[in-house]
Amino acid sequence: MAAPRQSIQEMIPSLPEENIDMLAATSRLQQQATEIRAQHINWQSYMQSQMISVEDFEFIKPLDAADAVTREAILKENRTQCAKTFLNLLGHVSKDQTIQYILIMIDDLLQEDRSRVEIFREYSQKKRESVWGPFLNLLNRPDGFITNMTARIIAKMACWSKELMEKSDLHFYLTWLKDQLKQQGTELAKAELECKKTSSVAKGELERKHGSSAAKGEVERKQGSSEAKADLEKQKGSSTPEESGSPTVYSEKYLLNNEYVQSVGRCLQMMLRIDVYRLAFVAVDGISTIISVLRCRVNFQVQYQLVFCLWVLTFNPLLAEKMNKFNVIPILADILSDSVKEKVTRIILAVFRNMIEKPTDSQTSKDHCMAMVSSKVLKQLSILEQRKFDDEDIVADIEFLNERLQASVQDLSSFDEYATEVKSGRLEWSPVHRSAQFWRENAGRLNEKNYELLRILTHLLQNSHEALVLAVAAFDIGEYVRHYPRGKHVIEQLGGKQTVMQLLAHDDPNVRYEALLAVQKLMVHNWEYLGRQLEKEQDNKTQGNKPASGGNAVAAKA
Repeated sequence: MAAPRQSIQEMIPSLPEENIDMLAATSRLQQQATEIRAQHINWQSYMQSQMISVEDFEFIKPLDAADAVTREAILKENRTQCAKTFLNLLGHVSKDQTIQYILIMIDDLLQEDRSRVEIFREYSQKKRESVWGPFLNLLNRPDGFITNMTARIIAKMACWSKELMEKSDLHFYLTWLKDQLKQQGTELAKAELECKKTSSVAKGELERKHGSSAAKGEVERKQGSSEAKADLEKQKGSSTPEESGSPTVYSEKYLLNNEYVQSVGRCLQMMLRIDVYRLAFVAVDGISTIISVLRCRVNFQVQYQLVFCLWVLTFNPLLAEKMNKFNVIPILADILSDSVKEKVTRIILAVFRNMIEKPTDSQTSKDHCMAMVSSKVLKQLSILEQRKFDDEDIVADIEFLNERLQASVQDLSSFDEYATEVKSGRLEWSPVHRSAQFWRENAGRLNEKNYELLRILTHLLQNSHEALVLAVAAFDIGEYVRHYPRGKHVIEQLGGKQTVMQLLAHDDPNVRYEALLAVQKLMVHNWEYLGRQLEKEQDNKTQGNKPASGGNAVAAKA
């Protein structure tokens, strides 16, 4: 196992610890660590109250006061006692402040020398105990600093040790990290929903206030006054962040509530550089969780950390092939178009390149190219080409992506274009939707792969909050029914008919209109079927009352 692990590590450029820790210095975890490190623990009182043994006291007190050189000498001579004392302290001390201090001491020791992780592993092996147990137990503590500093230590031990983390312990740890991110994504989603509701209410109040022509005229007459200017500024959205209901403001508020998200991201950045850990993280639904956070508005540092995680995942060819099943490409394309930070741009381009280069299946690479085209990545690449980058990797990635995406456009059929758009979930009124010829020629192809595209359309009708997406999806369902003989039956089986009918009460008039047209197509198809049945029954009755002679039957029909 050691050889494949080494080769994979060599594939990924080194992760500079000092640079990342400099960036993380502004994180809540690092700030608190600096404050706690400046405090002093009265180890003497712990010994006198018999909360720690004399043996542990005689080791921890000089170690705590030692400089780097002296500390190295102490650890060299007392290797076993080091692990024994720290694990004893974590197991017997209950005060949060002291636990925090002990964890910082352990983290500092490991940061000085990676090989020190073996001190704890060797001691646990001698005791025939799990090295992870004492640390994993601390993840259940209510104190946020303790849990996140513990998570940081676990990541270092799991990545720097000669032996990989065991399966059950690994599952527990990665699930904990995922749950921290999931909580963050849930809070941000709530924040954005709250923002939309606030904006909708504010818009309604403005319309009620200035909706009539008389009111509009009054506003125009008052434009020269300070009162009118203030009113107009509010309408333009220049109010204070608290008043504006900005998604960014809400996301920042929730990021403050979850102060340690950067620490979680840092742990994942370390863990996912090892292939075994990547597969385990995907198994606990890690990719979907990362995407749920990236879908919301988070600061650029969190964006960078989580996209970095996606990047290292794509070094596994199997994961690179599956990546866009989680809708990664459209989400990253949005971030790319909005980002002003070069590091975020660089890491997104690197993910896109891996998603084309790493899959062993050429069709998957082609599908990824088409998904990028559909997500307007080509347009963004043309904008990036106009900028000057000192980083040669960015320039090389832009050239590579441009070449591959342009080539895929050349081979793109109208149905490929349509399928890519549907799979992206970002429907718009592109030419194929309104083309009668397209539907005549391709309606039946929506049945391919067990009705994959129809299932996606139905899912969008049920779950999308975008009026444009709902309108286009409803139109497409109607056109499918109109051009495919058994379309009505298929749509009913997939639950599409009921969903379309529910959209008749949608707030957006365009959605209501397209839903009404789709329902009409469904109903007309039903009437035609009913008419044919009635005609067939009438013919049977007529033939039943006529002589059996073929000539007479023909004559009767004539």
